[in-house]
Amino acid sequence: MHSLKEVPEKTKEFLQLLEESGEKKIAFSGKMGAGKTTFINELIKAMGAESEGSSPTFSIVDEHFAPNYGIINHFDFYRIENEEEVYDIGIEEYLSDESFCFMEWPEKVENVLSNQCLWVNLSESDGIRILEFDL
Repeated sequence: MHSLKEVPEKTKEFLQLLEESGEKKIAFSGKMGAGKTTFINELIKAMGAESEGSSPTFSIVDEHFAPNYGIINHFDFYRIENEEEVYDIGIEEYLSDESFCFMEWPEKVENVLSNQCLWVNLSESDGIRILEFDL
């Protein structure tokens, strides 16, 4: 993506790929400022969520609802210091239910998430945002 103006279009394309694949648990990896929160918030908006997205850095998880998609959970694991903390918030239930889960800083709890998620890497090179994943 060359600019923020492209984000809505790219999130709609990504959402279409998610629909086709059936993936609902997505781990967004990338350095600080790579665009994880921006992309996830725009994705939540593209899904028709009834609430505005923001970064759940302090709450760890924010829940949204979209009429055509159901519950969407947005996690930010940045402040997590050990894996026990994600068990305390019930990560196993979130990963096993039918809700969508979009997770920032998944590296902090990589052993917990293991192969249960589609891993997406966001990076930046010469002012261009790059989104990489394997479906």
